[in-house]
Amino acid sequence: MSQSAEAQSAEASAQEVEETEETEETGDKPIKQRKNGLYDGVSDELAASMKSGWADTELHGLAAIAQAEQTAARRAALSARFPGERLVVPAGTLKTRSNDTEYPFRASVEYAYLTGNQTENGVLVLEPTATGHTAKIYLLPRSNRENGEFWLDGQGELWVGRRHSLAEAEQLYGLPAADVRTLTDLLKEATGPVRVVRGHDAGVEAALTDKVTGERDEELRCFLSEARLVKDDFEIGELQKAVDSTVRGFEDVVKVLDKAEATSERYIEGTFFLRARVEGNDIGYGSICAAGAHACTLHWVRNDGPVRSGELLLLDAGVETHTLYTADVTRTLPVNGRYTEVQRRVYDAVYAAQEAGIAAVKPGAKYRDFHEAAQRLLTEKLVEWGLVEGPVERVLELGLQRRWTLHGTGHMLGMDVHDCAVARRETYADGVLEPGMCLTVEPGLYFQADDVTVPEEYRGIGVRIEDDILVTEDGNRNLSAGLPRRSDEVELWMAKLRG
Repeated sequence: MSQSAEAQSAEASAQEVEETEETEETGDKPIKQRKNGLYDGVSDELAASMKSGWADTELHGLAAIAQAEQTAARRAALSARFPGERLVVPAGTLKTRSNDTEYPFRASVEYAYLTGNQTENGVLVLEPTATGHTAKIYLLPRSNRENGEFWLDGQGELWVGRRHSLAEAEQLYGLPAADVRTLTDLLKEATGPVRVVRGHDAGVEAALTDKVTGERDEELRCFLSEARLVKDDFEIGELQKAVDSTVRGFEDVVKVLDKAEATSERYIEGTFFLRARVEGNDIGYGSICAAGAHACTLHWVRNDGPVRSGELLLLDAGVETHTLYTADVTRTLPVNGRYTEVQRRVYDAVYAAQEAGIAAVKPGAKYRDFHEAAQRLLTEKLVEWGLVEGPVERVLELGLQRRWTLHGTGHMLGMDVHDCAVARRETYADGVLEPGMCLTVEPGLYFQADDVTVPEEYRGIGVRIEDDILVTEDGNRNLSAGLPRRSDEVELWMAKLRG
């Protein structure tokens, strides 16, 4: 029985009892009581029993989270950018999947980046002072056992598990902590300039509705996006962890391709997901397990098609770490372990384009350089094969190659798979690469199954190769170099894994 259904059954007779104004508040959802003070549908004896007999489980001497030093530095940078203003950054709330079940919660990137905390309903508030800001984290405290919240509420700790007390949270995150259920009243009474990160907590936004503007709030969100463009040492380490787990996930998939042939792309999806859940928090995005012509659909996440020997599998997947940093890696593999002649021709062209793109990733280079380098090489191949009329400069000027290259050659990577998405154009797409930036390089060629402008042998072939590249002081480092890329190396790697 689901947690909500069981909790509802404990309160079943509440539907038959006339509600009164006598309630004991536990935040937004009071625990209903009868006039005689009993919980609806609960005997005096059971109510008394559930209030007592519980051991003290308070934790003491907790070590701060690994990134506490970094989150403090990030809050200091935020404080310096917006002096004299109250800054409100919510984690977000649970979202309903269907009826009384919710999606797994994932804290907003902005909140997790600044606190390291990942619990629903949390809110970080920076209060302005004469010398900067004081930061406080607002969280749900431990469930109340006196009023029955911990076992009668569907989100009580008996149903969803223990949460940290406020005192424990202070030790973990290096911030004073307070009950989040007091926050909306405080925000309503707040004076002076306020900014909030929107889109995560409707209650917080409603409390500030007459105090904020969309333009000012977007400046806050933009700043936090741009702050993530250059990763600190902790973030780089987490990205490497994510990539290393992803490499193992790809190895898992190769070992079970025979089982995928007997079932569908779902077997591949489930195999990679197992690695992500065992070693990380989750997958960083919906895995693309595209076999055959499905590889030509850029975001094929249905993963319900057949896996056939002689065709290609385009696997685009990434493990997300427990601190919410994700890898984003793609390999295009021959299901039977050997590329056909035409598959190898297309694959090797994409590999050469990726090599050109990676070589263009270095400090001081324009962000667009790696895209242009990869696009040029792919265009040269398309002209060489007679699929588009040259010269190459003409094709590039008119963008004719995009019929088959389709997408950009990469993006920033971090806590979002497409990280820093609301950064200003001048700092991102039109910006310059710096050490500490991490981005993907992922050229591709896609010949749709119904594309009659190309010879039949090309139709239904889609190839993408994607790696996660860190900009270093003297060039770059391929974080996903543990996965082979060259076609002959891919074949040897697959043969070894499959015995």
